[in-house]
Amino acid sequence: MNKYIVEVNGMKCGMCEAHVNDAVRKAFKVKKVNSSKDKCQTEIIAENDISLDDIKNVIQAEGYKVGEIKKEEAVKTFLGWK
Repeated sequence: MNKYIVEVNGMKCGMCEAHVNDAVRKAFKVKKVNSSKDKCQTEIIAENDISLDDIKNVIQAEGYKVGEIKKEEAVKTFLGWK
């Protein structure tokens, strides 16, 4: 599993978070996606590799600015994905 941590600027409310989550779900096959306006980030868990440029393009197409994207190994724990 892959975990992508995406810096997303421009989210101002819960609807913005949902908007980003929906765009990611529509564009990619993901296990989990969670956006936080307070952290200015979106976390994506996916089985397959996703191009960092594709992630950036999908989120920017929705009107948000994308900064750094980190990719790391996702680990399933008793409490969820880490």
